[in-house]
Amino acid sequence: MERTGKRMKLSWGRFRVDIKNKFFKQKQVEWHPTLLDVPAKTKFDYKVTNLNGGPQPPSPYDKQYKKTTFKGGATAGQLTTVGMQQTFALGERLRRSYVEEANFLSPTFKPAEVFIRSSNIFRNLESTRCVLAGLYQQQKEGPVVIVTDEASSEILYPNMRNCQRLKCLTRQKSKDAQQQPGISDDLKKIKKKMGIDGDESVDFFVLLDNIFAEQVHNLPSCPVLKKFQGTVERRSVDSMLFLLEESSREVLKMSVGLLLSALQKNIKAAINPSTPSEKARKLILYASHDSTLIPLLLALGTFDHKWPPYAADVTLELYQHRQSKEWFVRMSYRGEEKVVKGCRAGLCPLEEFLKVLSQYSVSPEEYNNLCSKT
Repeated sequence: MERTGKRMKLSWGRFRVDIKNKFFKQKQVEWHPTLLDVPAKTKFDYKVTNLNGGPQPPSPYDKQYKKTTFKGGATAGQLTTVGMQQTFALGERLRRSYVEEANFLSPTFKPAEVFIRSSNIFRNLESTRCVLAGLYQQQKEGPVVIVTDEASSEILYPNMRNCQRLKCLTRQKSKDAQQQPGISDDLKKIKKKMGIDGDESVDFFVLLDNIFAEQVHNLPSCPVLKKFQGTVERRSVDSMLFLLEESSREVLKMSVGLLLSALQKNIKAAINPSTPSEKARKLILYASHDSTLIPLLLALGTFDHKWPPYAADVTLELYQHRQSKEWFVRMSYRGEEKVVKGCRAGLCPLEEFLKVLSQYSVSPEEYNNLCSKT
């Protein structure tokens, strides 16, 4: 890939899918199992392992989802046909960029070129399958392996299971957010108009989940939610910013610090590969969640104060100048170049980019210390 004398060396991608549908006690729309039909073009066989190549860890989240069946018969936490089409379209966009235009990735999947990691949640694994099917048009020259981690040590989302302090802060600040002027008033007003009991645990995140899921599937939506959609979206962002920004950098560090640390390691391995496998790798793909993308975008100074839609993606591209051999990083969000804070332009010198990451990245030891603070 040419860009004023530069060539791409490695690309990272992160995308989100969260059609999980938490429902509160109101008249539910019907979610039929036919909404989960798999389009033929998205099929792509894959194997799931743990980080060391062993058996796939158990998924406590999927176990919990299976306990909830919606009106119509579908169970909670599933990737729908629409979600499969959206993530397939993302894969096709990546194909246009990195295969057809840049001639950077091979047109067929090659295991040596790609590292794939997903949170160990079935809808995320299935979303990854669809992205790969779109990217490689179902063509492969070897097995597709997606690696996952135990829920207790996952870094692809803010992990309340292994960070007690993050769990406590989030729980308390979620309550505090609902008491903030404006947020509190709007929530009470909407709950009252929907006929939801004042004591029932409903927040703007739950309301936004329902709006997005029903709209994207062209299902009948609650008239009150339709009327107040702009308010729900704005207050969801306000609430998330309250959770992440008000208590210094520590919450961001506990939310995405380990992920940023992994990114730093990936970059260092790419610019100075010590093994043939590192030298051959061209793409590192992470499948994460909206709860990951928002703190990530905040840490990079590129959050646009809009909730990430389904299949939203962040890409980071590593370039080396052909003459000077200097390294640069380019960031894009949903296909559009962004200027990372602390960088002078979209194509950011690597040293400046790493300086931004270092403000929020943490080692496992630092993470444990943060999480164990009282």
